[in-house]
Amino acid sequence: MALSAHVEVFARALGGLKRRSGRSYRTLGERTGLSSSGLHRYCQGLAVPDHFEVVARIARACGATKAELVELHRLWAMATADTAGHDEPVAQQLPAPPARFAGRERELEHVTSALAAQPAAVVISAISGAGGIGKTWLALHWAHRNLHLFPDGQLHVDLRGFDPTGSPVPPEAAVRGFLEAMGVAPATIPTDPQAQAGLYRSVIAGRRMLVVLDNARDTAQVVPLLPGSPTCTVLITSRRRLTRLVTAHGARHVDLDVLPDGEARNLLARHLGADRLAADPGAVDELVGFCAGLPLALGIVAARATSHPEFSLAALADELRDHAGRLDALNIDDAEANLRAVFSWSYQALAERTATAFGLLGLAPGPDIGLPAAAALIGTSTAEARVRLRDLEAESLVQEHTPGRYRMHDLVRLYAAEQAVRDLAERVRHDALTRLLDFYLHTAYSGDRVLDPYRPPIVLGRPVAGVTPHPLPDVDRAVAWFEVEHANLVEAQHLAARHGWHPATWRLGWALHTFHYRQRRRRDNLATWRTAVAAVEHLDDPGDRARAHRRLGVALLDVGEHHDGLRHLDRALEGFHRAGDVAGQARTHEAFAAAWDQRGDSARALEHAYEALELYRGLADQTREANMLNSVGWYHAVLGDLTRAAEYCTAALELHRRIGYADGEAYTLSSVGHIAHRTGDHARAVEHFREAIAVLRRLDDRGEEADTLDLLAQAHSALGQHDRAREAWSQALELYHAQHRTAEVLEVRSRLAAIDTVA
Repeated sequence: MALSAHVEVFARALGGLKRRSGRSYRTLGERTGLSSSGLHRYCQGLAVPDHFEVVARIARACGATKAELVELHRLWAMATADTAGHDEPVAQQLPAPPARFAGRERELEHVTSALAAQPAAVVISAISGAGGIGKTWLALHWAHRNLHLFPDGQLHVDLRGFDPTGSPVPPEAAVRGFLEAMGVAPATIPTDPQAQAGLYRSVIAGRRMLVVLDNARDTAQVVPLLPGSPTCTVLITSRRRLTRLVTAHGARHVDLDVLPDGEARNLLARHLGADRLAADPGAVDELVGFCAGLPLALGIVAARATSHPEFSLAALADELRDHAGRLDALNIDDAEANLRAVFSWSYQALAERTATAFGLLGLAPGPDIGLPAAAALIGTSTAEARVRLRDLEAESLVQEHTPGRYRMHDLVRLYAAEQAVRDLAERVRHDALTRLLDFYLHTAYSGDRVLDPYRPPIVLGRPVAGVTPHPLPDVDRAVAWFEVEHANLVEAQHLAARHGWHPATWRLGWALHTFHYRQRRRRDNLATWRTAVAAVEHLDDPGDRARAHRRLGVALLDVGEHHDGLRHLDRALEGFHRAGDVAGQARTHEAFAAAWDQRGDSARALEHAYEALELYRGLADQTREANMLNSVGWYHAVLGDLTRAAEYCTAALELHRRIGYADGEAYTLSSVGHIAHRTGDHARAVEHFREAIAVLRRLDDRGEEADTLDLLAQAHSALGQHDRAREAWSQALELYHAQHRTAEVLEVRSRLAAIDTVA
């Protein structure tokens, strides 16, 4: 059978390493634990390993360098993509098109004509212009008008090049997001930025896709995100003219100017209706002139007119004219001044309390804010906060994009922050941010306690005055809150770190941990723990430092960074010994056990598991004792001692049920089911797996649920119950897709294909 090009290249590279090593298949098999026949198939291109860890094991046994491992990962990713079929979910990341769009036909045609003019190269259109001039609207309008040209998907990222509250998005973060959107498992994405970019270009190669890079700061931020395939089209928006992108990469430049008067009138008419404009054409002329063709300014004027239908347009023009001293900069040369003049008009019309709320909202971290968080920030009740937010929405200064959640255009937010610094005392700003951080921290911590009530607590103290944490009474509502607030919580931790508020910084990392773990957000977990460890080093509590290092160690191990992970676990264990914290020592031994199990050294893992078990017994901590009974049993099972494995896991299950620890019960049910499956008692294995899945669904632990569904399907298959096996694997596949776990997706697909053949 003819090999695909990518499989052939991968096999040639792997076979070349084998030949260079001078080792036989038998010798390599002894070193890697793989069969000689399997190694032969991989080197001949007759099969591709499902997991990169297998490839890495072979490569290391052949003496591969780090650079060769990185290149081999890229080739393996392309080879597995070839063998995985073509039914991966299509990335569709475009935001909704602008509701009211007028004109720009010349610019739209300029973008379209670039497709025909560059058939043999990546089509890149760089849309530049002043802030608020409609660059994003143009890009999204064109993209939605031409969706039929990009059947293989659309990628979109806001690069936040000029975000007033944070740093621009690093190119490697954007690349990682694109890779995950296209189904690449987060754990398999290389850490080296160049390797990430190479993998991204390989995955996107040959696909008819649109990539929208919105709000770019400069060319350097954009270049790593450019595809290499002529089948792709790229739209870039930036407030700067990206000249080097034009000269070095053949980009088509689209310079977006202000709207001509006719198009500006059309935009106003779409907001206000042609009849209202016709009633006072002179006032319309003045309004169009004051706004200088800036779409965002026109939208603010239209919102003002819409919210006061009883006002004549002439009266609105008079209000704007009254600010002539501040509107003399209203020209296209200085967009920030233009918009500041228009914003000033809206800002000065606000009631004092609403103006204060506006300024404080400009300081809030994250892309949006929920009503309870806004109430904490402003220092008022949710009812009062809702009134302030509705007043601001009427002036087009905020948008309620979903019920109860509000966001600002980045330029509006910048202006709001400027007014906060100018008009609000430093103590007022400090207290507002303290309240907001306390709201996020206490709500997140209470949610974490709901998700895992048996997790050891940390000391927070009481919320500051004026803060009422949002109630999260059950798992479903806790998970929903974490999902919608996740970006804000991460930005809140960054804000705390920038201000040097070290206790809040590390505690936010702690409060996010269970959600990150349950949802398999490994990279997010690692980032928050890096930030938390940097903060906790400034604190005096050695126990907190040890806890943070332990969590960072586990987070590093979860993404495959074993050396650094073990180093942080060593620091944690040393810190717990120094502090005399026996419970901390036990948990660190538990983490060491998992770490060595990941490395394939189950005997060493078992040693640490026994150490942790004895320490927990000495502490009379039955929850952790039950967990470690399960772990000891599991490692015995991996080592082939199924009798002792069953003894320990059965004891763990009994103890978990006696103390009522649902998480431990679910995990242990999976263990005893696996042991029953290994011993040939497949019917009993099915019973245990089904019980485990029921508990996991109550806990919303989707990662473990997917793994247990896979095990359930294997047990059904062993019983010859092919329809039930197919159903369980299909459910597991859906969850693996949602979690971007590519390796597991490929494995389950192969099992489904095999069972279809048998059936």
